[in-house]
Amino acid sequence: MLKPMHGTTLAFDFGETRIGVAQGDAEIGIAHPLATVAGEGNEVKFAAIAKLVAQWQPVQLVVGLPVHTDGSEHELTRLARKFGRRLHGRFGLPVYWVDERLTSLYAESLLAEAGLRGRKQKPVLDQVAAQAILQGFFESGWVEMFHGRTAD
Repeated sequence: MLKPMHGTTLAFDFGETRIGVAQGDAEIGIAHPLATVAGEGNEVKFAAIAKLVAQWQPVQLVVGLPVHTDGSEHELTRLARKFGRRLHGRFGLPVYWVDERLTSLYAESLLAEAGLRGRKQKPVLDQVAAQAILQGFFESGWVEMFHGRTAD
């Protein structure tokens, strides 16, 4: 079984409209919100992600895996897995999927504590959710890794 590597990690809170991105170092174990990627079409989004990958030179990527509260998968789960496979194909980096249940609620709570509520949260909510995904990855390890092949 492969273990996560030490070095820069980028994490993604995948959404069909916006993708939150966080950055951190596995050795230190601290995640930071980084960016929100949005745009028309996958090529625009992947071009923005490619710039982040070039800038931060990650050794691995983490994608939040949205599931129902009972752990069952749904359509957005399938799309997040597809996104992770595309990341692996484009950048050749290991991709870890992490259960992202409740990360958006956690992000909303953190932002509310910081005084950001309602519409003021929208520009940073996805990247703070990505931060929560990455922090969870650092604290509890990985759930599942994509090795370049898949059954789905």
